[in-house]
Amino acid sequence: MAHDDSGSTDGYNVIGSHDELVRWSRAYCTRAVDRYDFSVDVTLVQWEVSTRAKRRAAAVKTPNVDGTTVGKPIDWTTRSIGGATTTPPACTMSLSWRAFESFDRDEWAATLRHELVHVEQFQTFGATDHGPSFRRRAESVDAPIRVRRFTDPKYVLSCGDCGTDVAYRYRDCKLVRESSAYRSACCGAILDCRTERETNDNDAT
Repeated sequence: MAHDDSGSTDGYNVIGSHDELVRWSRAYCTRAVDRYDFSVDVTLVQWEVSTRAKRRAAAVKTPNVDGTTVGKPIDWTTRSIGGATTTPPACTMSLSWRAFESFDRDEWAATLRHELVHVEQFQTFGATDHGPSFRRRAESVDAPIRVRRFTDPKYVLSCGDCGTDVAYRYRDCKLVRESSAYRSACCGAILDCRTERETNDNDAT
């Protein structure tokens, strides 16, 4: 992944509090919207910092909007969310403090661009996912398709056709037990489920 050199001496290395992390991340996202031509209104993004997240570096939390799908633009003026019409409603970008402590500036900035793709999808379509449209957009803004995890999952689910990892689970659940009943977003193929140990053994061979 190419380095993002914009503002490389902008104080990232001296962030010492949650408020400072939010201010830096909001300022970076504002610049990134212009630089990468995101169709995003950053003023409609709320911010929080999590000290408990161990599996994700960041996440975009959105309200549920019925009848929406990625790829089908939504007219927010016809929608009422929480009793009020918004254009569009606010979403929340949740930042992991542990991720910030582990990432250098380039990786954190790339993580924020990944989350901006989610915000862009939500503000445009009312929904977001990690499907083909997301992957193409993430690649175009030099963002990772999947952000590095902090805890190894117990189970890895992958597309039965192309082999792409599509989901991770940390405990036994219906998706793990009945993986063949589900289909991947990338190819529409059944999901293969394997344990992380099996994955590591395969990587070693």
